[in-house]
Amino acid sequence: MTRLDDSTLTSETLAPLPGSSSGRGRVLIIACGALAREILALRDINGWSHMDLTCLPAILHNHPEKIAAAAQEAIDKHRGDYGQIFMAYADCGTGGALQAVCDAEGVEMIAGPHCYSFFSGNAAFEAAGEVTSFFLTDFLARQFDTFVVKPLGLDRHPELAEMYFGNYEKLIYLAQTDDPALTAKAEAAAEALGLAFERRMTGYGDLAAALETLNSTAG
Repeated sequence: MTRLDDSTLTSETLAPLPGSSSGRGRVLIIACGALAREILALRDINGWSHMDLTCLPAILHNHPEKIAAAAQEAIDKHRGDYGQIFMAYADCGTGGALQAVCDAEGVEMIAGPHCYSFFSGNAAFEAAGEVTSFFLTDFLARQFDTFVVKPLGLDRHPELAEMYFGNYEKLIYLAQTDDPALTAKAEAAAEALGLAFERRMTGYGDLAAALETLNSTAG
């Protein structure tokens, strides 16, 4: 099984997955770096050796206005080497800009507003309407300091937590894996933000379904 450390997940590009060389019979997944572990796990479990992966930096979630342009650049770079490209992103705060790029390029992408939604299942997430809840995934539980604490300056000014999170009531950890260490990290994050804690085991949610559909239509 391919393993990645957290520094790799935030790098600009991950090398294609091990397997045969690129070609018209292969599929390229362009993904958010925050989904790399999950995509690799699904690939390994299902033996999808015809799928390669390249990732945009996960930190772009803090700058969603840059995602569409980065995705376009990745499509342009790899278009000639693959028979099919799939965008493993939801809208992720781009305001439809990423969907517009994908539509123009004939590239499919994951349905939904963000990863919290498709991990939960888009229909279930919309029905729940939990606007006063702050969500973590496995990735964000692991990288809470890097993607939440430091960018918001909470390491230097913890008193700002009330300003940023005062309207939230609960932190919901959407767990992709049953990992007690990550659960402890997520619970500590809730405590640091002064929020109630809830853990929900979602597994891979609609990400798994999207990749299964991609596999069935590839080639």
